[in-house]
Amino acid sequence: MSGTEARLLLTRLGRELLAAVTVEPPALARVERVGAELARAHFVGEEVLGRSLDVLGARFASMGVPVSRMTAALGAFANGYLRAFRSWLLSEQESVRAADMAARAAIERRLRASEARMRGVFAQAGVGTGLSDMTGRIIEVNAAFAEMLGYRPEEMYALSVTDLAHPDDDPGMWELYGAVMRGECDSVRLEKAYPHRDGHTVWTNLNVSLIRDEHGAPQYTLVLVEDISEQRALQERLRYRAHHDQLTGLANRSRFFDALSAAFADHTSGVGLCYVDLDHFKTVNDSFGHAVGDELLTLAADRLQGCLTRPGQLVARMGGDEFVVLIPDPVDQGEVARIADAVLAAFAEPFEINGHRMRVGASVGVMAERADRASADEFLQAADTSMYWAKAAGRGRWAEFDPARGRREHVRAELSAAIPEALSGGQFFLHYQPIVELAGGRIGAVEALVRWQHPELGLSPAEFIDLAEDDGHIGALGAYVLEQACRAARRWFDRNPDQAPVISVNVSATEVADPAWLTRVLRILAATGLPADRLQLELTERVFMAADDGPLTALRTLAAAGVRIALDDFGTGYSNLAYLGRLPLRVVKLAGPFIEGIELCESVSATDIVVLETIIGLAHTLGLTVTAECVETPFQAEQLRALRCDSAQGWHFHRPMPEERASALLEQATPADPR
Repeated sequence: MSGTEARLLLTRLGRELLAAVTVEPPALARVERVGAELARAHFVGEEVLGRSLDVLGARFASMGVPVSRMTAALGAFANGYLRAFRSWLLSEQESVRAADMAARAAIERRLRASEARMRGVFAQAGVGTGLSDMTGRIIEVNAAFAEMLGYRPEEMYALSVTDLAHPDDDPGMWELYGAVMRGECDSVRLEKAYPHRDGHTVWTNLNVSLIRDEHGAPQYTLVLVEDISEQRALQERLRYRAHHDQLTGLANRSRFFDALSAAFADHTSGVGLCYVDLDHFKTVNDSFGHAVGDELLTLAADRLQGCLTRPGQLVARMGGDEFVVLIPDPVDQGEVARIADAVLAAFAEPFEINGHRMRVGASVGVMAERADRASADEFLQAADTSMYWAKAAGRGRWAEFDPARGRREHVRAELSAAIPEALSGGQFFLHYQPIVELAGGRIGAVEALVRWQHPELGLSPAEFIDLAEDDGHIGALGAYVLEQACRAARRWFDRNPDQAPVISVNVSATEVADPAWLTRVLRILAATGLPADRLQLELTERVFMAADDGPLTALRTLAAAGVRIALDDFGTGYSNLAYLGRLPLRVVKLAGPFIEGIELCESVSATDIVVLETIIGLAHTLGLTVTAECVETPFQAEQLRALRCDSAQGWHFHRPMPEERASALLEQATPADPR
């Protein structure tokens, strides 16, 4: 074949090969045919197959062919080549045996020529080739095979096939070889490890073929051996990267989950887990840079490895600065706690990184349970949750999972997620509690109180209002309450403008801090038509302690428009009397604990009376009115009236009630008698 012919052939084969590999699934049969055609075209030089595999491997890698597909394609190519090569060898032998005995001299000449060609190919082929008799004695090897194992060909003639056994050989491999030796099958293909003369292992793809004599009896075994050590090493590296964190060298999430599943496979054993998170790691990254942060993670991984107490335990990096220590089948109840203590002790020592000395502690969530009492996912979630408990408790400590607390927090999470749907589904509604003027008994105001008619739980406001504030739903909830309360107040105003009460609505500090809150309040007043002086907004001291002036500016704007501003629960916060005169207040509402102190005549102390009298007097001096909350007894009402408290609310007067009952009460148009 000329050079031009060879180039045309190789170009065509290359195109066919790429077309077969890039389809899904890859056409491995076509790949084998390409390898076979290359061999049948007598491209059988010493380095043909090896260099072809190198070129194809590099080409596939540059194309982004997955390793698994690349390995399969290269194996199919080599297999097709080797099969065709072996077929050619066998056909040569068959031609010798089929020669006409009458033309012995001519046959012998052709036989010698054939043997010369075969030996030339045998000796110069880049694929390892060997021949052994039926006792397993090696009678012929080429240089490629001998060099592959570190021998000279003549040195291998002193060996038998069994001398090349390897500890990693699968027992089933030798059973297949025995079947070939007995003539039960003509060929096998498998992966085998050979011991190199210097002690390392050579991994190969091995093709074993049986050569029979003219009577069909087994006579020789022919092996074709391809060195795949580099491919296998690449696979091992990829497998390692698939199961280990590249930065720290620890097991990664994938390997951890495999180990966790294995630990839960034995339902009779226990499982322990420490979920570790570094404290203030973000500060290290922000202050010293990510290079220092990465070095810190590597050192942290080493310290965690040092906390392991026995084989079988595993440290893995979950991501970021989170790690886990898996303790399968703890030896006793305290082993997991001892490892958690060891983790805290390990992180008590400062880290030295690039001349920087820093202390970075750890928060640890601890979970230990029998494998039959929880699923692996529940177990991991519990450990993660308890780690956040440790952080919430002050960091630098470990916290053990408490199922009761976990259930409570789970319910809170479900409630938080349900608030938007509850708002759109009409599950929230308002009750109204009258605020009575102590001097004459008239209902001067009504406080709007939100309720949640949960389909299953029927919750009190204390259970969901703080939750809504923490999780960002308070804005929508507050807008709903304010609008509904203003509409109810407008209806009362339309019925009797002279006797209509002020509607009092609680507002959270989070709402007031929202720049859009002021606009929202003004829009609701405009939409409902409620006069501004008929609205009272109750706020806690937290609103007035804000660092910026935004909330205070909004409140002054509303006060200027006529809206009443009330300081709710006075006495439970900072109780800074000095700032009362500087705030846009109209009303001070005394917190319940002040009133509880005068519940009964025999329990009243002079100090309680003096405190109440002083606060009421100061408020009046500042031009403020005073409302007492949580009034539950006639004695409390009388004491407050004697102290010149302006108004009060509580069960002694009225319990919170639906709008219909509040409307009926207001329509009586007579002072409300205490109950």
